[in-house]
Amino acid sequence: MSRPPRAAELNLVLCHACGMACDNSNQPHDCERCGAPLHAHKPDSLTRTWAYLIASLVFYIPANLLPVMNTTLFGSGADSTIMSGVMEFWEHGAWDIALIIFIASIAVPATKFVALALLLITVQRRSTWAQSQRARLFRFVELIGYWSMLDVLVVALVAALVKFQALGDIEPRPGILFFGMVVVLTMLAAMSFDPRLIWQRDKEQADD
Repeated sequence: MSRPPRAAELNLVLCHACGMACDNSNQPHDCERCGAPLHAHKPDSLTRTWAYLIASLVFYIPANLLPVMNTTLFGSGADSTIMSGVMEFWEHGAWDIALIIFIASIAVPATKFVALALLLITVQRRSTWAQSQRARLFRFVELIGYWSMLDVLVVALVAALVKFQALGDIEPRPGILFFGMVVVLTMLAAMSFDPRLIWQRDKEQADD
């Protein structure tokens, strides 16, 4: 049974800006729809993805060590890190909020770090191991990226609820800024990675 032709065999590339399939026979060439430059692969994909991933790992340390909020209830205030906030919500019976913050703040970033590092290392080694599964892993990383700011939204809602009921006050602390940087950088890392490199088998440099 003959297979259908690949896009590369037909000199077709996908525009990174608007998603249009364009003829890339005469290089260099721009997209006919939006005028963006066309590339067979995202330029410097591995280099930029590694840079964003390492930077996010650096910011992840203070994001977990520094307090993310200060809670004042009935005149007494205390700073809370991500984990201490999770424990505090859990001990007060708000296990659902604690679980959401733990998944979004601890589990999701850790999963993205491991998954992106695995994808980068296997692509650089030009591994043919589990290519279909790695492609699905990248789509999973993209999917969970949409929920990366969920815990920040939960904290904002809790702060609004506390102030609305006049129970106390909640103020942000530097840790929330570092965590926001982690979210942005991991999203940029996922956007910079070119999943087509998973299927690349030739001997050219992956970043070309």
